Amino acid sequence: MPYAIYVLGLAVFAQGTSEFMLSGLVPDIASDLNVSIPAAGALTSAFAVGMIVGAPLMALLSMRWPQRRALLVFLTAFVAVHVVGALTTSFAVLLATRVLGALANAGFLAVGLATATGMVEPSAKGRATSALLGGVTLACVAGVPAGAVLGQVWGWRSAFWAVALVSVPALFAIVRSVPHRPQATKAPSARGELRALRGPRLLVTLGLGMLVNAATFCTFTFLTPLITNVSGLNESWVPVVLALFGFGSFAGVTVAGRWSDARPMLVLVPGGAALLVGWLLLSVGADQPGVAIVLVLVQGALSFGVGSTLITRALYAAAEAPALGGAFATAALNVGAAVGPALGGLTLGAGLGYRSPVWVSALLVALAFAVAGLARPASASRLGR
Repeated sequence: MPYAIYVLGLAVFAQGTSEFMLSGLVPDIASDLNVSIPAAGALTSAFAVGMIVGAPLMALLSMRWPQRRALLVFLTAFVAVHVVGALTTSFAVLLATRVLGALANAGFLAVGLATATGMVEPSAKGRATSALLGGVTLACVAGVPAGAVLGQVWGWRSAFWAVALVSVPALFAIVRSVPHRPQATKAPSARGELRALRGPRLLVTLGLGMLVNAATFCTFTFLTPLITNVSGLNESWVPVVLALFGFGSFAGVTVAGRWSDARPMLVLVPGGAALLVGWLLLSVGADQPGVAIVLVLVQGALSFGVGSTLITRALYAAAEAPALGGAFATAALNVGAAVGPALGGLTLGAGLGYRSPVWVSALLVALAFAVAGLARPASASRLGR
């Protein structure tokens, strides 16, 4: 893999940390800025909305720019809004920085996917994608716990400063390592790329990616109450279990990256089936601490292995839309990341218990299989081509 792809992964690590770190900072932000905890929780929702809207919007905005310029503009904006967020005493300003930061993050990830896959052989898109998305999984393993520790020791603002500081080396590295490719004489056509994105094969793949990611984040969001209230583990186990999920995610992305180019169906079919069985086993066996711990690790690997493979297949299916394909894949994943926790929250609010989000995750994966089966004549049978 070209060195530049790992540089992009460093920036994605910082951005993934920013996206998920608020889970441990909300109470401190609420206290410091004199708002309620639910109001502070809106910062997470604002970021998710910015990611969903921002991916296609920012890709359209920047599609006529050279890729290096687009990456630098988006990453610079990301750093700037985190500096503002670390300094502000206004909740409204902080909320605005979360939306703007998400827009910059979405734009960077969309362009980054196109850049990474464009720097390798056409048959190596899966490995390039896994190297880039490894930054997100490492954020779960190291970035989010580190942000929580910083928040506890030096306050929530220190976590924002840390994200900005980690991003700065990536800025200089992008200048040095990402090749400058002048804009082609014939600029990409937004209308042409949007037309290419209507293909049933791509739409099915994006839908499957959305469902699998919704299943992942439905359980991941409510993993803490599951392991403390159902598994009976002490709260001191929470960082360990979250880190195990992150380690599993990194392993899943890494292994899937080696198979998703040449043998994607070996990941999607057996991996998807194992993912469904794993959610069912976790929902039934969550009261056994040992079973829960093992399954958290396994489900992290399967979720991100299957999910990253679907992103790779979407990029192959969107070959005629190189500028916007990554943007729509990014948007689909973030729709799932927003829908899954919302559905899990509804079941908890209905009094169905802490296992209910896991049942929802199983249903979402089962729905993904149903969609793939119904769409097979049109597109699913061609996902491996």
